Formats: sequence, C-alpha cells, structure tokens
Amino acid sequence: MIRKARLRDIRDIHRLIAHFAKIGQVIPRPLGELYECVREFYVYEVPGKDLIAGACGLHIVWEDLGEIRSLVVSEEYQREGIGADLVRACLAEARELGLSRVFVLTVVPEFFEKLGFRGIEKGELPHKVWADCVRCPKFPDCDEVALIYEVDSGREG
Repeated sequence: MIRKARLRDIRDIHRLIAHFAKIGQVIPRPLGELYECVREFYVYEVPGKDLIAGACGLHIVWEDLGEIRSLVVSEEYQREGIGADLVRACLAEARELGLSRVFVLTVVPEFFEKLGFRGIEKGELPHKVWADCVRCPKFPDCDEVALIYEVDSGREG
C-alpha cells in the first residue's frame, strides 16, 4: 500500500536510505533531516505487516520545479512495481501542487525513462540543486544522470 509517510515511519525510511547509500545508489540523509521533511515522503507499507519496504520523496525546489529524492525499495520487494508506484505518487502530487517539471539525479536512468523522464544535461538544473552534492560521498566525481519529467505532458510509461 502506497501512502504518505508518518513520523513513525522515519526510522524505517532512514534504515532503507542508509542501506542503499552504503552501496552508492542514493545520497545519505541524516535522521533529523528526514524528520524535518517527513511530509515530502511516500512509503510502501507491506499489506498485513507493520513493515515499510519502500520510500520516495518529492522535494520542492522552486515554484515550477520539484525533485524525486531517495527512491528506495527493499531488495526482497523489488521488481514488483513498487518503485514505479512510489514515483507515480510523487508525480501525482507534483501535478496537484502545480509543478511543471520534476527532475531526478540517478544511477539507474533506464528505470525513470520507462516512466516518461528524459535525459538532460546537469548544467540545465538550477544551482540550488547542487546544495546536496557537497554531502555526497561521490562529490565531485558524480556518476549520476539527470533526467526531467514534464508534468503538464501527463505522459507516464
């Protein structure tokens, strides 16, 4: 079940992000920061269990721009469409908020391309986006690809 995150979910979200940060798939996020931005996150709660097995955040960058952040799904629940459903929930919220574009920085661009994102040059993104980069263990040798989704087009893969 995909739903908005609650405060009680933050430790599970942190655990998932920390796991995938160790293997270089997402940027680490401090526990305190996750509490501060709990309203940005959607989670996948395993039906019938008190278990958060996935999370994804929609961060507002500017009046017309959002960012998909920290998409993580436990290995045992991958390849079931949960990641795509989490991203779609964020895109639906972006549409409701009136954002015209949503970007992502990722090491798996193919996943996002299937959902309607297209590649762009990182330099096309505003400088404000790079605030998180200095905390990344990969900085300054980033291997992530920038992609953007045009919310108004309404086309999802």
